[in-house]
Amino acid sequence: MVVGQRGEDPGGIKVEPGDLRYPALRRGYNPRWYADPEYVRLVASPHEAKEALQQAVDEAGRASGEGAVRDRITVRSGGHCYENFVCSEDVRVIIDVSLMDGIYPDPEMDAICVEAGATNADLRKRLFLKTGKVLPGGSCATVGVGGHVPAGGFGLLSRQFGLTVDYLYAVEVAVVDDTGRVRLVTATADSAGALGDLWWAHTGGGGGNFGVLTRLWFRRLPDAPRHVLLTAGGWKWDSIEPESFAQIIANFGGFFDRHRGGEDDPFAALFGILLLTHRSQDTIGLIAQLDADLPHAEELMARFLKEVGRDLGVERHALTRSYGEYPALVGLHAPTPLPWDQVDKLFGGTDNTRAGKHKSAYMRGPLPKRHVEALWTALAEEHPAITRDAVVQIDSYGSAINRVAAGETAVSQRDSILKLQHQVYWPASVNGADQLRWIRELYRDMYRDTGGVPVNAPYAGAPTDGCYIGYPDVDLSDPVWNTSEVPWSTLYYGADYARLQDAKRVWDPRNVFRHRQSVRI
Repeated sequence: MVVGQRGEDPGGIKVEPGDLRYPALRRGYNPRWYADPEYVRLVASPHEAKEALQQAVDEAGRASGEGAVRDRITVRSGGHCYENFVCSEDVRVIIDVSLMDGIYPDPEMDAICVEAGATNADLRKRLFLKTGKVLPGGSCATVGVGGHVPAGGFGLLSRQFGLTVDYLYAVEVAVVDDTGRVRLVTATADSAGALGDLWWAHTGGGGGNFGVLTRLWFRRLPDAPRHVLLTAGGWKWDSIEPESFAQIIANFGGFFDRHRGGEDDPFAALFGILLLTHRSQDTIGLIAQLDADLPHAEELMARFLKEVGRDLGVERHALTRSYGEYPALVGLHAPTPLPWDQVDKLFGGTDNTRAGKHKSAYMRGPLPKRHVEALWTALAEEHPAITRDAVVQIDSYGSAINRVAAGETAVSQRDSILKLQHQVYWPASVNGADQLRWIRELYRDMYRDTGGVPVNAPYAGAPTDGCYIGYPDVDLSDPVWNTSEVPWSTLYYGADYARLQDAKRVWDPRNVFRHRQSVRI
């Protein structure tokens, strides 16, 4: 049964149970999360999105029986939400904007328009190849712009150019007013009052909070590098002891503490990724990228690798396996100059057959001793029956990111130098209870001194600065795992949460767009 071919319904393609596309559309990238919606809408234009939302809102008033249980309307672009905010048992309708993937200059707006269903791969293909410009977003090719940008998305070029939201000029959003009427609204960085708040809310306030994001416009996008120097290597676990493990982390954190990206800092554009894998995964990884056309780029990369390897007494080897969400990067032990679009090919393919759990933390300084000790305890555990598909990824941060003041966007963390992503994966065919317990205990133990979470900077003099809404974690709302006095909303948004609530009251007064950690009215 194929329902609603495009053109028959102003709300786009309607995919119901029984349609051969339904199984693929009822789940996201993470196979932990499934929904059984009444239908999924595939929309290919802003007006289809508006009509699809209007129909879904009108139907909600008539819902009864099972519809009273499945009452949420959710929005999906790339489908990479780490929690069940889009796909869960209480979802009645999913509006999927992935067919709305255009990228084109807009002379009237004097900006480049990116439709919300475009992915990171689309950006590199259609933005870079057509214009030579780049949006400094993530490396995972299938992540959708409609979720990535409102979360304050970042990537390997962010120390050089800043965050994606630092170039966001305007957004178009389908919103629902207090009478249930849907309209398309355009808000720009120049807008005043409530419209200005709607634009600002999309510069780090998270996706799926205020309406259906349909189009985004960007100004002043930087030129892409012609070439980058890329290297991927690491240290074999069988040669790592507690002292060398701690030294690697100290060297990496210390380097980016010293090189925070001032105007005269030669390392301002260098991006590094430390992959602290579980001992059962063979190698602790190190990836680094630098614009190859910068003065003395090869010398700078060599100095970085030397400093991170200082006082280890352990040789760095090639990186030949995939870790976390990064594929195997073979042949890059020596820094290698590559055309910018080659990065797309190297980082493009990751599988989605594994279930996973993710957590995050911002760091305003290097990791303290207690964090490193907790990491060693969890990652160096040895058991003949345990193979732990896990990694704590430490990304360099700061530099151009921190040249934007807190409050100018809804990304409140603007003085961090590192950003952590704690990850664990397991086959989708098993329940993952052991893996969930492991990552929760690791995270609690790392931040034990501040209630099991990386509290924001004003609290307890901690070197941490909260969490990243792009890596949502419902445990932050659970008093079992968050025993601090800092709520999840502050961990994500700091002092900016009240302004996001104000925008929510104006633009989603009926709380149509809600999930377990949506902005509360």
